[in-house]
Amino acid sequence: MAPLFPADPLSCAEIAQRCQADGEFMLGAQYWDGGYRIQVGDALTGVAIKAGQVVAKIPEPGSGVISLAGPAEVWEPMLQTVPPRLANTVSVMIGHGLTLEADPLLWWQYLPATERLIELLRTPGQPAPQQVPALRASGEHDSATGHYVHVELDGHDHRIYYEEAGHGIPLLLQHTAGSHGVQWRHLFENPTITDRFRLIAYDLPFHGKSLPPTSRRWWEEPYKLTGNFLRQVPVAMADALALDQPAFMGCSVGGLLALDLALHHPDRFRAAIAVEGALHIGGDYESQFGMSHPQVNGLSKARMMEGLCSPTSPRPYVKEVSQAYSAGWPPVFLGDLWYYLVDYDIRDRAHEIDTARCAVHIMNGEYDYSGSIKKGLAANQAIAGSTHTAMDNIGHFPMTENPELFMTYLEPILKSVSENS
Repeated sequence: MAPLFPADPLSCAEIAQRCQADGEFMLGAQYWDGGYRIQVGDALTGVAIKAGQVVAKIPEPGSGVISLAGPAEVWEPMLQTVPPRLANTVSVMIGHGLTLEADPLLWWQYLPATERLIELLRTPGQPAPQQVPALRASGEHDSATGHYVHVELDGHDHRIYYEEAGHGIPLLLQHTAGSHGVQWRHLFENPTITDRFRLIAYDLPFHGKSLPPTSRRWWEEPYKLTGNFLRQVPVAMADALALDQPAFMGCSVGGLLALDLALHHPDRFRAAIAVEGALHIGGDYESQFGMSHPQVNGLSKARMMEGLCSPTSPRPYVKEVSQAYSAGWPPVFLGDLWYYLVDYDIRDRAHEIDTARCAVHIMNGEYDYSGSIKKGLAANQAIAGSTHTAMDNIGHFPMTENPELFMTYLEPILKSVSENS
């Protein structure tokens, strides 16, 4: 196999040209003095960056330089037009054959530029149709209507924002860690759902339009989301809105919560749909420091979320995922990961879930390296009577990144919920 990067200085020029012509990369490299050293087998290439401007030469190792190295067989899948699962994101390939030399803080600061650089090195071509539905006419409204409702959580009044559309079986919708209910917006515009279900997407406290409580000094406390608090929210929302045995669907943190509710509150919900669900995620919480470091802006955690999406999902929708993340209160994503990585673990109790009392449906996307298909299948095997759906060509945020494809997987589950209600 010929080296992907021949030892020819023109390869540096080609990389520099691609970077200079790409607005996303140039924005990600702002204010940087350093650059990249990229080694594929014995071939070395790279670009230097001076005050955010790209220079066609390989920088010397040292401060401000990010070095990525690995054999050609590791780089080959990463540089395909449509890379396979895991190979679609540099962050995951480090430790899977790719080695990194860089200051940890520098890595976090320029993660958006690094991920974009690898995309620019891929074989030219569009991995998927980039079309999204046509814009609506000026003055036309979407279906969702927004409200605020007051609920008591841990003895404090919380003003919770939610949006709703449709009629029929109530379906509470829980967003992912660090984001908010806008993630479900596409479902609100689908009459095949809203003709049967009353969709209710809420923002957790501290997220989106749900402000913190005014009755405690929350700004003096580290924010960490726990299961004891999180489980209260959908129950309190169901009470406040007088919902009769609603169904529940959540994604990521919400997908774990779905199984948590089936375990702890099986008589309150007729069904729990766990999108990217698992019995346990686990991981090194402390290594995620860049999610809330004062010298790392919100674009880095947002760009990392794009690595959880399928490369075949429409680019505008993938960017919608990351924009919502970059707009959040800085501590909230890392704080939510406390529940996701540390607090949540039902491996020893999953067998207690009674699907005759609360139906359980588990869904996992092919490109989700976190709530993976393997972890979803383990949950399915542990919970008697549950169903499992493996979603090809989709990632961690199916309802946002590729809503049309997601609907093909979701519809049989919604049909089951409506027929068994």
